[in-house]
Amino acid sequence: MSAKRAERGRSGKAAGRRIALFGGTFDPIHLGHLAVARAAERRFRLDQVYFIPVGHPPHKPASDLPPFEHRFGMVALACAGHPRFVASLAESGSSDGAGPHVCYSVDTVRLFREQFNRAGDHLYFLLGADSFLDLAAWKDYDTLLDLCDFIVASRPGFRSDTLRQVIPPQLLASPSGAAPESRAIALRHTSVFLLDSVDSRVSATDVRRRLEHGRSIHGLVPPRVEEYINKQALYR
Repeated sequence: MSAKRAERGRSGKAAGRRIALFGGTFDPIHLGHLAVARAAERRFRLDQVYFIPVGHPPHKPASDLPPFEHRFGMVALACAGHPRFVASLAESGSSDGAGPHVCYSVDTVRLFREQFNRAGDHLYFLLGADSFLDLAAWKDYDTLLDLCDFIVASRPGFRSDTLRQVIPPQLLASPSGAAPESRAIALRHTSVFLLDSVDSRVSATDVRRRLEHGRSIHGLVPPRVEEYINKQALYR
């Protein structure tokens, strides 16, 4: 699929649904996450962005994170004011988020492919450039790259050639099928798009550090999330 087609406007129900999956620990969700989602929504004409907090990350002990119910609650509050943003329990690990099941992105994408399987439905996986560069450590990452298009968010000036270095050569499209613009990499069945229109300096690490030192996080997280963190005394 070409970048031009990916950025084409909505043309009604016949065009299918354009869905992005945005996963992470969201520890906590902050305004940078929302800025990335809004930028992707605009550029790719998304119908919905599913925010998917992970219950049990494969590469990080769950005990290092606040309980899932708190992280999911903050995501739900952050999504409440955005009609196209949806808080998802797809990677909770169980119905209440307390189960032991480790969640893998490749399985999550398969789950959503089963749900959005009408003609014209299109699935994207939204993540940051740092996460994409670690993709080789993910379970069945070559299969994952074959399942859906990727939207990789980074700051202006980041080059798509850097992303190409972690993609197995056998997954790349032939030169004749290459994506027609520098912000996209054409694979055999999918594409990797670079979203470089977001320049947010907010990080979850900075938010947690400020809270640990009793400093304000006003303007770094949505107001409802700030209120929730303060009421629950999280990260203190």
